[in-house]
Amino acid sequence: MKIVDAKVVVTSPGRNFVTLKITTDEGISGLGDATLNGRELAVASYLQDHVAPLLVGIDPHRIEDTWQSLYRGAYWRRGPVTMAAIAAVDVALWDIKAKAAGLPLYQLLGGASRERVGTYGHANGQDIPELFDSIRARMAEGYPAIRIQTGIPGLKTVYGVHHSAGPAGAAAVPHQQARPVVEDWDTAAYLRHIPTVFEAVRNEFGPELPLLHDAHHRLTPIQAAQLGKDLEPYRLFWLEDCTPAEDQDGLRLVRRHTTTPLAIGEVFNSVYDYQTLVSEKLIDYVRSAVTHFGGVSPLKKLFDFAAQHQIKSAIHGPEDISPVGMAAAIHLDLAIHNFGIQEYAGYTPLTDEVFPHAYTFTDGYLHPGEAPGIGVELDEDLAAAHGYEAAYLPVNRLLDGTVHDW
Repeated sequence: MKIVDAKVVVTSPGRNFVTLKITTDEGISGLGDATLNGRELAVASYLQDHVAPLLVGIDPHRIEDTWQSLYRGAYWRRGPVTMAAIAAVDVALWDIKAKAAGLPLYQLLGGASRERVGTYGHANGQDIPELFDSIRARMAEGYPAIRIQTGIPGLKTVYGVHHSAGPAGAAAVPHQQARPVVEDWDTAAYLRHIPTVFEAVRNEFGPELPLLHDAHHRLTPIQAAQLGKDLEPYRLFWLEDCTPAEDQDGLRLVRRHTTTPLAIGEVFNSVYDYQTLVSEKLIDYVRSAVTHFGGVSPLKKLFDFAAQHQIKSAIHGPEDISPVGMAAAIHLDLAIHNFGIQEYAGYTPLTDEVFPHAYTFTDGYLHPGEAPGIGVELDEDLAAAHGYEAAYLPVNRLLDGTVHDW
């Protein structure tokens, strides 16, 4: 078997997605997700102009060799653009290999380690009553765990807060526009308010509902330590991205001061970002996505590394990971032993039409399905009808105008 074509498709059925389609001389094709939110065209060009020409004529079954060639052969290693491009190739090749074998991908990864994949959904609100409505909506959809984000008194716009009482994935994407939204931030107000939010949620919904929260890299290590300590009475499932983790040493300080479980890594793109965090047990969940970590091959290796230190998986699964990347994640979730939880925000109906898929979401749990490969197809005609739209993630500024971590 040889690769005869590698095609990049950029489509925007509500938000931008970058998809690589690799086709072989035996008529088997595979898909990979290369979406990098706000920098989609950079990855599309990297793939189309620099990677696709290298793929034609090679054996698609040589997945590890191809991965190493694309990683080491470019000389300039890692980085989100490079690793998203490599991820697309890796997933597409796994898709082809599994289709050739007539098996769903998880069977090639060792088979199922569980019957279904547990998820968490997103609940948010500008105030407590609106947040309660959103939590009830997620509970009605069956989510076994729920991430809590809320407005902060005195701030106009805050990460993770938009109208979300409807079905997951049904709301319009809030930041799909040609210039970044500018959000405002006040750390002291946030640190005062968030513990009162979790107190209210626990009083309303009881102690058994697993609750998560995302600080989204906005805190210094000592601020993160204080928040983790203040949230201990509410028994969070985790506190996510409590401080920018490029400073891996900073997590030592956080860990010393709180027993709140920590999740880190959605912006990481290689195992080297995790070395200190995993080997010193400074976190409890690794959060990288298949799409941004170089694919199924390296992410499974990361999970094996994490398992040695009793750290679990928690693959990043927002709306800007396409259904192709989501499907690959669900196959990994089903196969690995140290699975923790899967983020699942859902998709718009139009996105599901562009990417028809075999995976299912039932009563808060995912399953990849039994279709050969990853179980996702691409409707190229419908994709072409919804072309790329310039779009950016927000930026964050303090009240005095200083740029801050979003």
